[in-house]
Amino acid sequence: MSSPGVINIRDVSKKYVVKDESLQVLQGIGLTIHPGEFISVVGTSGCGKSTLLRLLVGLDRDYEGEILVDGARVEGTSLDRGIVFQEHRLFPWLTIEQNVALGLENSTWTASEKARAIDEHLELVGLSAFKRAYPHQLSGGMAQRAAIARGLVNRPGILLLDEPFGALDALTRTKLQQELQRIWQQEKITMILVTHDVEEAVFLGDRVVVLEPRPGRIKRIVPVGVPHPRSRTDSDIKALTDEVRSYLLEA
Repeated sequence: MSSPGVINIRDVSKKYVVKDESLQVLQGIGLTIHPGEFISVVGTSGCGKSTLLRLLVGLDRDYEGEILVDGARVEGTSLDRGIVFQEHRLFPWLTIEQNVALGLENSTWTASEKARAIDEHLELVGLSAFKRAYPHQLSGGMAQRAAIARGLVNRPGILLLDEPFGALDALTRTKLQQELQRIWQQEKITMILVTHDVEEAVFLGDRVVVLEPRPGRIKRIVPVGVPHPRSRTDSDIKALTDEVRSYLLEA
């Protein structure tokens, strides 16, 4: 597994040009994320949560400020930074095994090393029995498990998650949140989750970063000092969920 480095986000601002007008999306974001931390980012729609994730993964380099991983500026995508989107984005004509293998397309590993990694990560997400299945044969939750396996298969030091459970029903979402907690504890990598779900953010995160409405600025960083594995019925989890929600509801 890659060694996850410290992430330093230094005074990051981002704007888009829409119909010849400049639209400020992020402004003055500053945050240090430590190796192995689980960071949740919440905020209202349009506050720049997903934009921040795009900058972190290296999909967009047109911004002000600096994003450093282990002291090196992010200059594009990297095998050490995986990403999982809200939609699983599996190719329907490929089996689950083949879809997960796409995460190793640029890897220098041998064929046997790749096969072993694919099997290990299908087992990690509970899909070993479905490796020869096609995406249409899986439920939404199972397809999202496959997407998580693809994001993890090359053993990145950092996994970025953009509303990964947002399109799922409540029960499936709850189950996958528990699975993600287990995977994070087992893999011991840095995870950064963008979500609208305040309960999800608190349940999973070591810290919850609350963004203000556009332009997105950090309004509050809430530490979640509850040990893992966690229970949703924990009174501290409930109190912190209410606290984070109150910051989002403030005018």
